[in-house]
Amino acid sequence: MTTTTNPVTITAPEGLPFIDLEREFDAPVAAVFNAHRDPELVKQWLGPNGYDMQIERWDFVPQGGYRYVHVNPEGDKFAFNGTFHSVRENEFAIQTFEFEGYPDVVAIEAITFDDLGDGRTRIRIHSAYPTLEARDGMIASNMEHGVREGFERLDALLAA
Repeated sequence: MTTTTNPVTITAPEGLPFIDLEREFDAPVAAVFNAHRDPELVKQWLGPNGYDMQIERWDFVPQGGYRYVHVNPEGDKFAFNGTFHSVRENEFAIQTFEFEGYPDVVAIEAITFDDLGDGRTRIRIHSAYPTLEARDGMIASNMEHGVREGFERLDALLAA
């Protein structure tokens, strides 16, 4: 697998229930957007290395929804679901995000796809959690590990 030269920046502002992620890709915005829209592509990159992703639903359209299950090498299952509220082609999406292991804690995520020119794209994700404790729980879950590995696999997918 190729390693990336594009780091992911994850910020959790003190005292605020937000997580901000930013990452650049050496691929056109349409390709990066499509890798978020097409469930067959999403399965190949989203989440930590070594996990199998089973997608039950993935409708990346306004008022669409999703549910998927990550299965780790030991066979443990982690289910996630949400609704895509707004989706603007190659620009923007708003979704809810719920880890079913912590029901009733739903984040609202805004994803911006910035065309940087020269076939490059920046993704910016702003996640708002209902409480600071919920946000801190997400940070403590080692989400940074899965985000980094997933984006590295997305790099390889986009380069192929």
